Amino acid sequence: MLQRLMVGLTLALSLALAGCVHSPQQITPQPKLRETIAPVGQGQPVVVRVVDGRGSQVLGTRGGLYPETSSVIVPSATVLPKLQEQIEAGVRLLGFTPSPNAYNAPQLTVTLAELKYQSPKEGLYVTEAEIAAVLRADVQSGGRTYNGRYGASLNQRFGMAPNEQTNTKLISDVLSDALTRMFRDPSIGQALAR
Repeated sequence: MLQRLMVGLTLALSLALAGCVHSPQQITPQPKLRETIAPVGQGQPVVVRVVDGRGSQVLGTRGGLYPETSSVIVPSATVLPKLQEQIEAGVRLLGFTPSPNAYNAPQLTVTLAELKYQSPKEGLYVTEAEIAAVLRADVQSGGRTYNGRYGASLNQRFGMAPNEQTNTKLISDVLSDALTRMFRDPSIGQALAR
């Protein structure tokens, strides 16, 4: 009888602790340029490159009892094509034509410099997350260069640990904000138009 009681208690304790353990999440963000842009170009070709300058594809952890198992991961292979697509769309809105192999054309290189996800270290439950992104733009045109950094962040509170869908939306929103800030900078279009 005592052995059955111990097995039952062990099982109940295991189930209770499992609620505090989070598995890793692999996120595929969907950043979107959220603003119309006044065109300054006249169809000139621009070479657009997007690179990952992060030290790790792991953004951080979602916290909980075992934070080392609750990583939030955004692989380069999923985020770079989405960023490339949106940056090329922004270049078109500026009035230029993205051209991968245009000789002697201006170049716009956008580096995903930072993407972070931080939750409080203490406590069993995930109550909030700080998400931040930084994009770096480097324009080379006619022997001149322009460099800019564009960041965005979001602090989100939760009643319960966020699922993958929620984190995908939050990370997408922060990347979208950084992207929109980049294209809001009139210096980008001016540098490409030289």
